[in-house]
Amino acid sequence: MGKKIVVAGVGMTSFVKPGQNEAYPVMGVKAINMALEDAGLDYDKIQQAYAGYVYGDSTCGQRVLYEVGMTGIPIVNVNNNCSTGSSALFLARQAVESGVVDCALAVGFEQMTPGALADVWTDRPSPLGKFNNLTDELTQDFTSPMAIKMFGGAGLEHQRKHGTKDETFAKIRAKASSHAVHNDKAIFRKEISVEDVMESPKMTSLLTRLQCCPPTCGAGAAIVCTEEFAKKHGIDASVVIVGQAMTTDFGSTFDMNDMMRVVGYDMTAAAAQQVYEQTGIGPEDVDVAELHDCFTVNELITYEGLGFASEGGAEKFIWDAENTYGGKVVTNPSGGLLSKGHPLGATGLAQCYELVNQLRGNSGKRQVEEAKTALQHNLGLGGACVITMYQAA
Repeated sequence: MGKKIVVAGVGMTSFVKPGQNEAYPVMGVKAINMALEDAGLDYDKIQQAYAGYVYGDSTCGQRVLYEVGMTGIPIVNVNNNCSTGSSALFLARQAVESGVVDCALAVGFEQMTPGALADVWTDRPSPLGKFNNLTDELTQDFTSPMAIKMFGGAGLEHQRKHGTKDETFAKIRAKASSHAVHNDKAIFRKEISVEDVMESPKMTSLLTRLQCCPPTCGAGAAIVCTEEFAKKHGIDASVVIVGQAMTTDFGSTFDMNDMMRVVGYDMTAAAAQQVYEQTGIGPEDVDVAELHDCFTVNELITYEGLGFASEGGAEKFIWDAENTYGGKVVTNPSGGLLSKGHPLGATGLAQCYELVNQLRGNSGKRQVEEAKTALQHNLGLGGACVITMYQAA
């Protein structure tokens, strides 16, 4: 990145169970208005908008944004599976950094249905067809929904390589619950134990139900701008994006017969390395992180992909409590996807909301003490990974 980009404003609705939600235009508008209020800006100052969602017809972004204002600006609809929200943020940041605009908006929203994710268009080839076929070849684990089967297989792969205990994965879910107690926007706020996690119904030979994030509905938004624009409009410029990278799959995803690679380990490692090189910030410098914990497995393997732990070192990292308050890097202080749920288009912008407020010192009882540097990791199968580095200016 050539210059710092100010995060001018953020907004996020509470995440709720499908069926308890408002319609997606209502949720999206609420998140945008929160971000505008946070930034102290009127909508007519926004010069481009990027709207992220997965489940919806074309131009849902316009349907949402027209409720806020109709100013004729470019509105780009973004669909990048579970990394959709961060992909919208990536594009908004890129537009500002390139000098095309001074101020851009990213919004993400999702109105989901209950149950595991499934293909909507069944009369044509699935974009995940190759992933699904390889997963079926490499795993013989329950007749599970495919995403659960994929990440369950990745966990078994980590166990085969490093002897990781089942309880280690469960410990991640217990940690998430202890963080979410103080997050009124999370769907699950009750603290649970490792034993509670282990005793919940089995979804695969490794994963229990409590180790899988639920589908939820919600919205998030972020406004980014140049430092000059922030100064001109009296915007709080205390949080900036100092590095960001997006990666997609490599040949290793399919060539190595390794379920950790199938679920994006190499995308994560490559994006992280790009951001560390852009910023001169290493994993040892990160105070707080929001990681894509769609399953406990993904949080564990991501510790290693990001360099928070050495290869095979995630188990010790977890049992030494280096992933929580008082440890090396407080991971998912929001409670993560495991506690908030996962409205696909909104997730990446909800992560942004959490980290910006952490760096501003506005997170109340879940505030990470003296947080100055934050890392965001958002992963989608199919695939894309976006990593963003924030700093308190």
